[in-house]
Parts: sequence; structure tokens; C-alpha cells
Amino acid sequence: MPYEESLSALSDPTRRRVFESLRGGGLSVSQIARRMPVSRPAVSQHLKVLYAAGLVRARAAGTARIYTVRREGLVELRAYLDGFWDDVLDAYAQAANQQTGEADDSTGKEDD
Repeated sequence: MPYEESLSALSDPTRRRVFESLRGGGLSVSQIARRMPVSRPAVSQHLKVLYAAGLVRARAAGTARIYTVRREGLVELRAYLDGFWDDVLDAYAQAANQQTGEADDSTGKEDD
């Protein structure tokens, strides 16, 4: 399942920070590394994992590679989370309906 790769890639806090640094637009490895307490080779390795998970894309710009968020890569992850959220909301609605039903039953009135 594609969302599992995304979840796995984003589970590392440093890698998540690398990914989040791209939120504002494309950056090179050097630009990302300047913002973080890790080396350029470490940033490159994190970007490699994010790339393999389909979360970032890279384009050549002279001798540098510019990395950007691949929004399409977030589609499966978002669908998974939205589905999870829908299940939670459905369970909440059922619990609320059950409580409402119990409250009506506790009045001592019977339905005809």
C-alpha cells in the first residue's frame, strides 16, 4: 500500500523536518542542510528515502538538484487518513445516537 511507504518515510523526525522544509518551495540539499543540525550527506540520504516513497521530486539546476514536494505523493496518505477520520466520525455519531437513545429510555416513557 503506497500510504505505508509515506508513513514510514515520515516517521523519522529529522526526515519529516527535511520534508517540511520544502513546504515553501524547492530547495537544494545545501539550502536544506543550512537550516538543520545535520550534514549535507545526511540530508541527501533523507531525501533519497522521501524520493523513493514518492513524496518529493528532483530537478537539475546546474550542478545542484532542487527538491520539491510531490503533492501527488500525498494523495494516498491523505486518502488513508481521511478514511480513518471518517471511521472515527461514524463511531462518534453512533455513540452519540446511543446516548440519546438511552437518555430517551431513562425518562420512563414508552413508545407506542
